[in-house]
Amino acid sequence: MDTQFQKKSKPRKRNEASILSAAEDVFAELGFAGATTSLIARRAGIPKANLHYYFPTKQALYRAIINNIFTIWLQAAETFDDCDDPGEALSRYIRAKMDIARKHPLGSKIWAQEIMQGAPQIQDFLETTLKGWTLSRVKIIKRWIAEGKIASVDPAYLLYMIWATTQHYADFAHQINTLNGGQALSDKQYEEVTSNAVTIILRGIGVQVQE
Repeated sequence: MDTQFQKKSKPRKRNEASILSAAEDVFAELGFAGATTSLIARRAGIPKANLHYYFPTKQALYRAIINNIFTIWLQAAETFDDCDDPGEALSRYIRAKMDIARKHPLGSKIWAQEIMQGAPQIQDFLETTLKGWTLSRVKIIKRWIAEGKIASVDPAYLLYMIWATTQHYADFAHQINTLNGGQALSDKQYEEVTSNAVTIILRGIGVQVQE
C-alpha cells in the first residue's frame, strides 16, 4: 500500500472518530432534532467545515452513529453462525449484548430514542437491514426447535426479550443506578446481572445452565 495514503488515512480515521464520539454525546443528549452540526463540531474541537468534509449532512452523521451501534450488535450475534449449541450460542450472545450495553450506552440510547419517535430517520434501515438480519436469526432458532434442542417458543419473541433485557442496562442506566444507591453497578454486580440474565432466559427455553 502507498505510504502516502497510509499517512493520510490515519489523520482521517482520528478525525472521523473524534466527530463520531462528539456526535454520540450530542445526539444522546439532544436527539436528532435538537442536535446541530455546529455544536458537534465544537465538541469535536474542529471547524464546522471540516465536519461537513467527512459527513456532508447531519442525517449522514446520524446514520453513521446508528450504523456503528448496529454493526457492533451484529458482531455480537456471530455466535449464531459459529456455534450450533443453542445454550452456548445464546449465552455468548447475551453476554456480548450486556457487555455492549455497558461499553456503548450512548449508541443504544440514540437507537432507543429514534425508535420511540417512530424511526423517522431510519425506517428504511429497519425494513431492510434489521428485518433481513432478524429473519436469518429466526431461521436458526426454528432449526434448534425442530431438532429438539430448545423449547418451542416464538423465535422473534425470544430475540425481543434478549434485546429488551440487555439494552435496558444502557437505556435505563440512570434508573438502575438510582436503585443501586446512586452508584453505577460494580464489576461484580454487572457479572451477577449478566449471569442472571443468561440463566433466566436459557431456563425459559428449556436449556440446562451450568452452575
